[in-house]
Amino acid sequence: MESFLVSTGIVALAEMGDKTQLLSLVLAARFRKPWPIIAGILAATLANHALAGAAGAWVTTVLGPDVLRWVLGGSFLVMAAWMLIPDKLDEGAGDGNRSKLGVFGTTVVAFFLAEMGDKTQIATVMLAAQYNTWAPVVAGTTLGMLLANAPVVWFGDAVTKRVPIRVVHLVSAVIFAVLGAGALLGWGS
Repeated sequence: MESFLVSTGIVALAEMGDKTQLLSLVLAARFRKPWPIIAGILAATLANHALAGAAGAWVTTVLGPDVLRWVLGGSFLVMAAWMLIPDKLDEGAGDGNRSKLGVFGTTVVAFFLAEMGDKTQIATVMLAAQYNTWAPVVAGTTLGMLLANAPVVWFGDAVTKRVPIRVVHLVSAVIFAVLGAGALLGWGS
């Protein structure tokens, strides 16, 4: 249960102000059909994070516990620093080039590609390795993604204007730094 809750919280916080949250806003403004957009976010996130979680679980079989501890600790500290760098929507994302796929298909393709190499995908790899579990981490990171993006789809500008993104990024950075320090110091081993 801990891996599920931590994964949910980390990804929900990490997503605040992330390019996929901005993508949610663009898709909501363009299509004005929240249910297919949210279903697309769910499908893309499950696929992307399932692969990332599998990679994290695999890493635990390749690296010894001491090496894994240092890799995870360093990775969480890098994530803490990365959280302090604000994301912006990539040029051309959310334009009409994929509209032939429909709202759901456009959302799936856009979100899957936007998540490749993103903070939350890398966090999913690290969390799956940290907890040496796949399903609870993937379920948690997927829920965290939905918690961060579904309100943007439903409420759009009103949400993004009221959320202090900088504070959320700082809180996320602190959480990643604590996880990194904990891994380096062997907490929970």
